[in-house]
Amino acid sequence: MFIDIPSELEAALIDRSLPPWELDGSFLSQSTIEGYRTELTATPRFEETAAMLRHALNGEGGGYAVLRLRNLAKALGTDDDRFLRLATGFATEVAVPFSPFPRWPLWKDIGVKVDKDPGKSSGIGYNAFHMDLVNGTLPPDFTTLLCVRPDPLGGGPSILSDAHAAVARLSEASRALLAESAYHYGTFFDLFGVGEEYKPFPILDGSDPGEGFIRFTAKMLERSELGQAHADAARELAEELIRGQVSFMLQPGDYLIVNQRRFLHGREALHSGQETVPVSDRRLLLQLFLRASAGDGSAA
Repeated sequence: MFIDIPSELEAALIDRSLPPWELDGSFLSQSTIEGYRTELTATPRFEETAAMLRHALNGEGGGYAVLRLRNLAKALGTDDDRFLRLATGFATEVAVPFSPFPRWPLWKDIGVKVDKDPGKSSGIGYNAFHMDLVNGTLPPDFTTLLCVRPDPLGGGPSILSDAHAAVARLSEASRALLAESAYHYGTFFDLFGVGEEYKPFPILDGSDPGEGFIRFTAKMLERSELGQAHADAARELAEELIRGQVSFMLQPGDYLIVNQRRFLHGREALHSGQETVPVSDRRLLLQLFLRASAGDGSAA
C-alpha cells in the first residue's frame, strides 16, 4: 500500500511543469485531465506507477495507498504550484478531482486550530473512524490527503480500517440493525456534487457483502440521538474498526488516497502542547476529493 516513485520518474517529474488546472464547475475539467495525462504518460515509468496505484486502491484486498512523493516535495517544495499540479496529475489517474465545497479551492487546507472541537479534522484530539460526506446520497468515491507538514511534536498518525472486514466480524443481528435507516449525522448545506441530504441513512446500504459504502462516522455515537439497539450495533462496529486498524505517520510529500467504498479513516490525537507551536509550523494537510466516472471500475 506504500508506493515509492522510481528514481527515473522522479528525475523526469522534477523537470516537468504542468500547466495550471481549469475547473468545469467544481470538477477538474476534462481538458486539464487529458492534458496532464498526455504530459505524464510521456515520462518514464509513470504508467507503471499509476497502474500500481490503481491496483492498490481497487484490487482485491486493497482500498488505500500512500504515494511517496517525498523527494519531489524536497526538490520542488510543498508550497510550489508545480508540486501540487503533479499530485493532482496522479489523482486524475484514479478518478476525477472535485471540490464539494464551492467556497473552497480544489485542494482544501486542513491545519490545526487549538480552539476547534478536538474531534474535528482540524482539532487536536482523536479523530475517530469515519467516511467523508457521510450524509450525502453521493459521497466522494475517494478522499485524499497530501502531507505538507506532520505534527512537529510527533503526534497525529493516520489510522485506517477495512470497513467490510469489520462488518463481516459482526453478528447477524447487528448487521440487520445497521442496514436500517436509523442513523443521521451532521448538517448539509452549500455542497456540490455529493447528491442530496441523506437523513436518516443506513450504515449498510444493502449491497452484496464486501461492496458498497459503509456509511459510518463514530462521531454520531456522541452527537446524534440514536435508539439503544442501533447505537449498540454502531458501537460494536466502531470497536471492530479499531480492532482491525493500521496506523502510520505521514511525512512531507506523502499522498494518502482512500477508497471510501472499502476503508474508513481517522487520526490519532496530536501531541500535547500544540498551543506552543507557531501556527506556521503546525501540522498541515491538503485534502482533495475524487469522483469515479460512471461505469468506472474504481467505483466498484
